[in-house]
Formats: sequence, C-alpha cells, structure tokens
Amino acid sequence: MPDGDGAPRRARRADPARRDRIIDACLAVVAEHGVAGTSHRRVAAAADVPLGSMTYHFDGMEDLLREAFGRFAEQFAATFERRMVEAADRDAAVDAVVRLITHDVFGTSRDLVLTHELYTLAAREPAYRTLTSTWMRRSRAALERHFDPTTTRILDALIEGMTIHRALDSKPPVDTDVRDAVLRVVGGPGPAPAPPRTTP
Repeated sequence: MPDGDGAPRRARRADPARRDRIIDACLAVVAEHGVAGTSHRRVAAAADVPLGSMTYHFDGMEDLLREAFGRFAEQFAATFERRMVEAADRDAAVDAVVRLITHDVFGTSRDLVLTHELYTLAAREPAYRTLTSTWMRRSRAALERHFDPTTTRILDALIEGMTIHRALDSKPPVDTDVRDAVLRVVGGPGPAPAPPRTTP
C-alpha cells in the first residue's frame, strides 16, 4: 500500500512467536556463557530479534531469566510427571525412576549447566528458590503416586544425587547399579552379598 509520497509502505512482519523465541534463546545463552555472561545483546542476537525487543517483552534481565528458568523447570517437572503417570504398577514405577536417572535428568551437558546455574541463583535469591521448590514439590507428588511419602523424599534425593554423579564422575555408575540403588530405597531386592572371604 503506498504512503503519502507514493512509495509503497513496507508491511511489518508478524512475529507472534518472538517472545517465546527470546526465552529459548536466553536458555541457550546461559548454557553457553553462564548467567554472568548473559546480556540483552547476546540473547537478542541468538534469538535473531532487534535489541529493542528485549525491553519490549521483558522488564529487564531478571524478568527474562525468571521466565527462562521457569520454562526450564516446567519442562523437567512435566517429564517427571509423565514418566510416573505412565507407570501402571510399582515395577513400572521403578523402571520409570531408573529411566529418569539414566536418560531424562541431565541427559545433556546443556541440562546439567542450566540446572546448576538455577541452583546457584536459588541459593541466593528467593524468587528462584520458589522455582526450585515448586519443581521439587511436583516431582515428589509424582513419585507419591507409587511410593509412600518417606520413601518418596529419599528417592527424590537419590535421583538428584545419582544424576549429578552420572554427569560429573569420570566413572559414572552403570544402569544396573542405578536399578540396584533404587530397589534398595523402595524396599526391593538388592544385589546378592559377596561371599565372605576365607583365610588359608
């Protein structure tokens, strides 16, 4: 459509997904540079949006970081819930927990970095602690579909600890060791004890 001087007016490109793209780009930048190295400029470049879009959609970097980590925590909580809902019985629930440890939680280096960046923020800032508390509450509620509350709290801590060890240990536990650990917590049979040593 021409404007007042007869030149065609350039239509503004519709971009309804821009806000979501910025949030995803923020997570990508945090995974690469850490929270300390995340800036409006880097996120805008990663999202391929004008720098002004950052302040249009978010009230500063803190607002964007809370949105981004909120999305990250929501995705993990939803995966946790889906695994436990799909488990038809206790044995399937044990399989689901093993799968969470060995495949779902910290399945990539990106997930590991983002989780620990969130934990660091939560250790200092109540707003981020709310995110981690909600995440833990949802995880425990999902586990309580199959296990009693006390077992659930111990199992939740086991999941957290074993996923960290698998991600960071130079010799992470193998899947069978993970299953043995889960069964010990939920009351299932563990591995057979080693025979006693005999002296000549």
